[in-house]
Amino acid sequence: MVAVDQITKSIAVAQLDRGDSVEVIGSFLTFDLTTNSGGSFSMFQGSTPILAVLAIGATGYLIHLLRSTEDRLSVAGLTLLLCGALGNLGDRIFRAPGILRGEVVDFIRLPNWPTFNVADMAVTFGSIALIASLLFEGRAAARANADAAALDVSLTGEPGADRCVDLQTDAEAAANDGSPTSDESAPQR
Repeated sequence: MVAVDQITKSIAVAQLDRGDSVEVIGSFLTFDLTTNSGGSFSMFQGSTPILAVLAIGATGYLIHLLRSTEDRLSVAGLTLLLCGALGNLGDRIFRAPGILRGEVVDFIRLPNWPTFNVADMAVTFGSIALIASLLFEGRAAARANADAAALDVSLTGEPGADRCVDLQTDAEAAANDGSPTSDESAPQR
């Protein structure tokens, strides 16, 4: 994904002139070469060194998260985020005007949307995948809790009563076999 991002940016820089608009799918999708010294959606213009350092930190953190994540959708989301961060970080490090001051190349334009690149697409789709993963994880946890509560009620007729039944059953079993209950085995003071 990082390679695709860098290759498409290189082609855009070589083939497009600033200010020219090449229609790809009518006026719906055009290629317009721009550079961005700021962050997403051209926010924080002129903050390239700060954004580059933050991107380096974010890259390290994403790698750490990837090592400890097993959920496939989360892995896909984190991988896309990492690829997007690396793609734009490459521009900030290696493109003009200099190391950690380079401007990000954007060239894809849709109506009523800021110009973007393949790395931005990776960040967007990675974010969507992570949100979906969190939603599915939350639903799975809620479903597991609901299943546990339903089992609880079906066994005892009352929510939470199974815990009382377990304690009572342990005490009855101890009384029947002559072994001490937890109260009897406690040291006396």
